[in-house]
Amino acid sequence: MTPSVRLQEMIRVIRSARTQGEERGIIQRECADIRAQFRQGDNGERSHSLAKLLYVHMLGYPAHFGQMECVRLIASPRYNEKRMGYLGAMMLLDEKQDASLLITNSIKNDLSHSSQYVQSLALCTLACMGSAEMCRDLASEIERLLRASNSYIKKKATLCAVHIIRKVPELAELFIPSARSLLSEKNHGVLHGAVVLITELCERNPDTLDQFRKAVPELVQIMKGLVTSSYSPEHNVAGISDPFLQVRILRLLRILGHNNDTASDAMNDLLAQVATNTDSSKTAGSAVLYETVLTIMDINSESGLRVLAVNILGRFLLNNDRNIRYISMTSLQKIVQTDHNAVQRHRGTIVDCLKDQDTSVKRRALELSLALVSAVNIRSMMKELLIFLSTCPLELRSQTASGIFNAAERYSPSKRWHIDTILHVLTTAGGDVRDETVPNLIQLISTASELHCYTVHKLYRALVKDISQQSLVQVACWCIGEYGDLLLKGECEEIEPVQVSEDDVLEALETVLQSHMSSPATRGFALTATMKLSTRITDNVDRIRSIVSIYGSCIDLELQQRAVEYNALFKKYDHMRAAVLERMPVIDKNSPGHTNGDTSGEIKEPDTSKPKPVEAGLLSEPVSQVCDLLDLLGGTDTPLQPNPAPTSTSTATSSADLLDLLGGLEPTPVPSVTVYEKNGLSLKMQCDKQTETDITVTLIASNSTQSDITNFTLQAAVPKSVQLQMKAPSGNVIPAHGLGQVTQTILLNNPNKVSLKMRVRVSYSNQGAVHQDTVQIDSFPSPAWNGQPSISPL
Repeated sequence: MTPSVRLQEMIRVIRSARTQGEERGIIQRECADIRAQFRQGDNGERSHSLAKLLYVHMLGYPAHFGQMECVRLIASPRYNEKRMGYLGAMMLLDEKQDASLLITNSIKNDLSHSSQYVQSLALCTLACMGSAEMCRDLASEIERLLRASNSYIKKKATLCAVHIIRKVPELAELFIPSARSLLSEKNHGVLHGAVVLITELCERNPDTLDQFRKAVPELVQIMKGLVTSSYSPEHNVAGISDPFLQVRILRLLRILGHNNDTASDAMNDLLAQVATNTDSSKTAGSAVLYETVLTIMDINSESGLRVLAVNILGRFLLNNDRNIRYISMTSLQKIVQTDHNAVQRHRGTIVDCLKDQDTSVKRRALELSLALVSAVNIRSMMKELLIFLSTCPLELRSQTASGIFNAAERYSPSKRWHIDTILHVLTTAGGDVRDETVPNLIQLISTASELHCYTVHKLYRALVKDISQQSLVQVACWCIGEYGDLLLKGECEEIEPVQVSEDDVLEALETVLQSHMSSPATRGFALTATMKLSTRITDNVDRIRSIVSIYGSCIDLELQQRAVEYNALFKKYDHMRAAVLERMPVIDKNSPGHTNGDTSGEIKEPDTSKPKPVEAGLLSEPVSQVCDLLDLLGGTDTPLQPNPAPTSTSTATSSADLLDLLGGLEPTPVPSVTVYEKNGLSLKMQCDKQTETDITVTLIASNSTQSDITNFTLQAAVPKSVQLQMKAPSGNVIPAHGLGQVTQTILLNNPNKVSLKMRVRVSYSNQGAVHQDTVQIDSFPSPAWNGQPSISPL
């Protein structure tokens, strides 16, 4: 029986094993036989035994005892044994193994062998597992082989040189002269290797760009030859002449033409020719066209050429292959800010991609659709986005809702349209919106005084229909509490009026209070709305008093406190109830301390240049009312006694003291400290100490690169004794060039007042590469704490 049959027989027996235990038994017996063969020395069977061991290694079983046998076979003069030894070295050895150093001399000898096939084995092994030490020792040999006359050896030596540059970048200068000369070769394999080598040299050492830009005309001629060449069965792939070499040349031209007008002008005509003559019906042609588009967008190309590139990406959107549609939208996302009008022409096709079955394609189409929203198309685009919101996967709802809110705030044609759009989102996906949505909508409603009647009617109908959407219920309760009198009048020109009785309104609020779906915050809104209605209705005040009194013993402390305060208004301070529960003034979004979740808004300092006059009514207010106000929350037992009438001097002094009571409360800027800065991503931290135990940490991420950062996520961990609550982030895409930010709010509760430490994991994607880093924060900045935080990467 021949040795090869023995290998085949071993494979057959292993595959026929019925259980894992039976397979392990077979492997153990075979490994014992292989060890015996190795101990017998040169008996002609060592290479076949090593072949069987490599198969065992492929199955995942230990095969380390064959490493020294690989070294022996590499030193053998027989080609069959040398070939098996090199194969075993590439599979069983790596640069961390000491045995790999033993083959350095054998590789050096084989690189000078008379047979090109032996030289090829040595080159492949060095390119596969060569360590930095081996690369330093053998770099001169590789540089010599780059000048060889044999194309077969040149091709492999070129790829080996690429490996050496990656392992030892300081050796790059050794290969620069040879790399330029390789471009004159006719062999496609050598040309491919030469382009890869030059690309690696340019990426590793930008100083070489000027030297290789002189080769742009030569690269253009090679590319034109590929585009216009006749059919060649050796290099043809689906009707495209050597698409692999074309893609490599286009990538190199993209690097050489970046921010260089001379090189860009030299390749403009070529890129136009490739873009118009390449067939995109097959995958090979699509790959060449895609690289052409990327090159056009990255160099200083003409405007007409950029429009042509966008049109190519638009054609890709009609392709049946989802992968091609995905990369097309990814590319359009990068250029939508600079070539907005050109991308707008394909808006209909992009919106159609929202209906795709693949979630990743939907996500890309959503991001691109939101970027295309403008004041001109806001109504039509919002209609499509709202339809998508009702059918999109759960993991996309939050992103869709946030995008709709931002677009509506920037481009809303009217306040009524703005309110209707947000209410539609809350009705559809109220549980997936960010926390600041409720105060933002309340602020919008309060400023639209002409729409109060319309809004309260519409929100009441939504509340009666569905109370499962918490954000919607909270806004509805606030509006009913503020504008309940308008609801009860039933007079509304903008909407069909509905006769609503006091009992109907109170019943709706009681339903919210008693529902198991209502959160504590929602119950708080409903209880406050019920209390406010006591000054807006006339016949059901006793019912309101009864509802409020029930929650005076509620297990939730927030609700209990509110109910106790409201009961005090009913009993001891009924004469103040109407004044306390009057309508809230219009909320100014730009007022100090009110940012509505927008961290980019500036806090304006109050104008202190002119002191405001003190109103006489403030000083002449009866002391008894002051006592009532102070006693509202359970004041001191000692009543305040009225002082005798003060003189004018003392009056002025008291007035100044009273006005200075809240002095020094001007907004203090919260210190911002950079905790992470890498790959163009900057992460800053702000800390606000709310109480002795509660701290609000805000992480702000910005992007200084030329492309958007996507899939941005933050994870945080703190000591077990500290409670951590992470709010929903403002988004997961950070715009390029610092045009936007993503914020993440973290609430920390430190009841034991232990030393705070936090570990933050940052994950994101940029230009197709996925990055993940961890940062250790050992102290926190705050207005009350001096010093910088201690930060260490992990």
